Amino acid sequence: MALLLACLGALACVSLNTTLTHAQQCSNRVLQAGPSNYDNVIATLLPGDTLILSNSQGAYPGLSVEGLQGTDSCRITLKGAEGQARPVIVGDGASNTVQLDNTQYVTLKRLEIDGRDLGGDGLNARGLSHHIILEDLYIHGVGDDQQTVGISTNATQAAWDWIIRNNIIERAGTGLYLGDSDGSSPFIRGIIEHNLVYDTIGYNMEIKHQNPRGNLPGAPPDGSKSIIRHNVFSKQNNASSGASARPNVLVGHWPLSGVGMNDTYEIYGNFFWYNGTSEPLFQGEGNIAFYDNLVVNPAGPGVWIQPHNDVPRNIRVFNNTVVATSSGISVTGGAQGFQQKVVGNAVFAQSPINAADQKDNVTDTKANAVNYVKNPSGTPSAGNLDLFPLAGKLTGSVIDRSSFSNQFSDWNKDFNGQQHDATFRGAYSSGGNNPGWLPKIERKPSVTNPDPVPPAAPTGLRVL
Repeated sequence: MALLLACLGALACVSLNTTLTHAQQCSNRVLQAGPSNYDNVIATLLPGDTLILSNSQGAYPGLSVEGLQGTDSCRITLKGAEGQARPVIVGDGASNTVQLDNTQYVTLKRLEIDGRDLGGDGLNARGLSHHIILEDLYIHGVGDDQQTVGISTNATQAAWDWIIRNNIIERAGTGLYLGDSDGSSPFIRGIIEHNLVYDTIGYNMEIKHQNPRGNLPGAPPDGSKSIIRHNVFSKQNNASSGASARPNVLVGHWPLSGVGMNDTYEIYGNFFWYNGTSEPLFQGEGNIAFYDNLVVNPAGPGVWIQPHNDVPRNIRVFNNTVVATSSGISVTGGAQGFQQKVVGNAVFAQSPINAADQKDNVTDTKANAVNYVKNPSGTPSAGNLDLFPLAGKLTGSVIDRSSFSNQFSDWNKDFNGQQHDATFRGAYSSGGNNPGWLPKIERKPSVTNPDPVPPAAPTGLRVL
C-alpha cells in the first residue's frame, strides 16, 4: 500500500496508509486538524478514521459533514480530545451551525455547538442519514426563535439507527425535532438516552408522525423500537405561552400502513419536570410503552395520551410515579381493536387517572402525596425532590403484569435500575431511603457510572 506522510496545518505530522485492500477495510488513522484546515481534512476521511479537532486555535466557523460514509465496522469519528475543553463550533446565522448531508456511520463527539442566537439549527441533517451517533455535545445559542432547533432531522429523506446520547441542549427554540411537520423524514429505530434538555421555548423534544415510508433500502423492518430512556426534560423557564405553548415531549404516530405500522416507542426511566403553560409534560399517540418514569408538574398536567394526527393504538402505561396539579395520567380516544392499559402507577393529582382500562394503581390528591413518598414538594434546584416511597407505602398485592411482561426493554427494572418485584406501585421497587439519584436538572447518571454531571460547565464535561 502506498505510504503518505501528511502534515495537518501546524499540528503533528502522521504516517498514513492511504490505500485500503479488501482484507483491511478500516484505515484506522487518527488525524488532527484546526480551524484553518479542518474542511480540507474532512474531505479526505476514510472509513475507520478518527479526526480530533483542536480546541486551542479558536472557534470553528461551522461544520459541514457531507457525503461521509463509514461502515458498520469502520465508523468515521469527529471529536474533541478526551479530558480537554470541547472545540467550539460557532454559527453565522446564514446556515445551520453543524450540517450533515447524506451521512452514514458517522460519530460526532465532545463538541460545543454555539449558534450564537443568530438563527440556524445547532445540528441539522439532510438527505439519507443513518447510523449516526451524537454523543457528549453541548448545544446552546439556538434560542432566537421557537422554530430554531438544537438537533433536527426535518430535511432528511429518512433517519434511522441514530444514537443521541449524553448531550446537553439548553434554551433552544425546540430541543430535538425528529421528522417533519408533514409526516415525511421518518425517524426510525433511534436511541435517545441520558440527555438533558431544558428551558426550551417550545418542545424539549418532538418526534413527528410518519407517513407510509415507501421504498427505503436498508431501513429497519416493521416492528422496530425507538427508545427514549434516562433523559431529563424540563420547561421551567423560557417557555412560550398561549397558542405557541407546547408539551415537554410529544411523539406522533407511526405509519398507518406498511412497514413501520407496528413500531413502538419505549419511553422509560426519564425525569419530566415542569410545564407552566397548561400543556402536559408528555403527550403521545400511536404505539407507546411509557414506564418507570418520574413525572412532576407543579403547575399543570402530567401525561396525555390522546388523538393528535391520528389516535392512540397499543398503549401500555405502567410503573410511573406522577405528581401533577390538574390531571395525572389521561388516556383517551384509543383505536378500536387495540388495548390501552394503565397498570401499577402511583398518581397524585386533582384527577389522577382518566383511562377506561386501569388496574393495580394507587391514586390520591397532590396534597396527599406526602403521605406516600418522601418529599414530593421538593425541587430539582434544591436537590430535595424525592419520590421514593415511604416505608410500607405504595406496596400491595402482586401486580398483574401479563399485558407488558417480557415485551419491552428493562420492563422489570425501576427508575434506579433495580429489579422491580411487582408489589410496588410507581417507578420504584422498594421503600425507605432512596439508594439512587435524586432528580435534578442535570444529566441522569448511568447505573455503571453513578456520578451525575452538572449542566453549568460547557467545557470539560465527562461522558457518563
